[in-house]
Amino acid sequence: MSTTTTAELNTPGGFREMLAISTPMVVSHACETLLIFIDRLFLSRIGPEPMNAAMAGGLSSFMLMTFFVGLIGYTTALVAQYLGAGRKSQCTVVVTQAMLLVLPATLLVFACRPLVYSLFGLMDIPAVQREQQQLYFDILLYGTPLVLLRTSLSGFFSGIGRTRIVMISAMVAMVVNAVANYVLIFGHLGFPALGLRGAAYGTLFSSSCALLVLLTAYVRRTNRDEFTIGAGWLFHRTIMAKLLRYGSPAGVEMFLNLLAFTLIVLIFHSHGVVTATAVTIVFNWDLVSFVPLLGLQIGVVSLVGRYMGAGSPEVAERAAFSGLKMGWIYSSLVLLLFVTLPQQMVDIFAPSATNELFLAAAPLAVDMLRLAALYVLADATIVVFSGTLRGAGDTLWAMGLSVAMHWIMVPIVFVFLKVLNFSPIAVWLAFIVFFLISGGLFYLRFRHGHWKTLVVVKD
Repeated sequence: MSTTTTAELNTPGGFREMLAISTPMVVSHACETLLIFIDRLFLSRIGPEPMNAAMAGGLSSFMLMTFFVGLIGYTTALVAQYLGAGRKSQCTVVVTQAMLLVLPATLLVFACRPLVYSLFGLMDIPAVQREQQQLYFDILLYGTPLVLLRTSLSGFFSGIGRTRIVMISAMVAMVVNAVANYVLIFGHLGFPALGLRGAAYGTLFSSSCALLVLLTAYVRRTNRDEFTIGAGWLFHRTIMAKLLRYGSPAGVEMFLNLLAFTLIVLIFHSHGVVTATAVTIVFNWDLVSFVPLLGLQIGVVSLVGRYMGAGSPEVAERAAFSGLKMGWIYSSLVLLLFVTLPQQMVDIFAPSATNELFLAAAPLAVDMLRLAALYVLADATIVVFSGTLRGAGDTLWAMGLSVAMHWIMVPIVFVFLKVLNFSPIAVWLAFIVFFLISGGLFYLRFRHGHWKTLVVVKD
């Protein structure tokens, strides 16, 4: 390695710093992905129907939480900016404001439950799957406060760069979920076989354990002393206003995007059980490829926010390109897997007994998975540059572009699949093209440079 390259690695905002802060978050999100993946994998042993129900029901429950997950998740950028500005005592005040939002958020999420029931009815999903996905949805919804409190505390540790704590929390959740699901889904150690219901209960229990890890780390003495946590338990109008102002666009973006994505999944599911099974398998693997990139995005938000708070936009830009290199390395490995091993990846979801539905869906799933390799690099590009914009405070523009691209896709999928009767493969190709276009537009906004002029923590 040349001297120049070594210097670039060690420079503030360089690849090594990005790697150090992002790797635990990538591992953390990979664990969260495996948690969901294991749910689907265990349920696939029972049959495709419970697996499909878990996909639709799980997406729908998380969709109701996403506005508040995005809003509270802006804690990462705000904490990072206060840390960069040398105002450590304000970091825990940010966390307190996020926690104050959890109770009203939970009540609003519960109030919206009937709307999702109506959505299930409108999408003309087979009755057997609809009943199961509503059951799964209902149970997972009780985990709303757990998810939001975890988001608050994860945002603090991500913002101050101590992402290893978040990683440990996620690893605990993954292990606990795998054991709990094995016991509760299939009925081991004296427990009855609860099937889909057991998968939901296992998820809630694992989330509780992960929250306990974060809370323990947050209130330990060294953390209390360094960030004066005791003095941070108060309502702070100015910081709450910042969190609402800069976090709301991120929350709106997450909610509208996941709502659009959920509608797309439900439209595919309404096309028939073969298409539903194929799409569920493909999106299970898509989550494995995409969700770890959200860990990289948190690293980008944290570093960009820190250097913007310190008044160093040029270092923030260097951090963005370091994140892009890391994202492309990861996505290139995913691309290779999707191209070379699609059949083996689909066969992992084969039921224990021969199942005609799975046999009919497998060829379609293989073709869709191979085509998914076309957009994995675009995923990394979108994640990194949208994270850069959010870390700097350019959240409104990032929200507008992301939401527009997702909602343009909803009527296209519906018309192509339900009105024009195009094949699922043709609709999938249109889906991929829009992701490629979106990646290019995020890059253009980044290159425009407006985000470098923004100031978030001046007061």
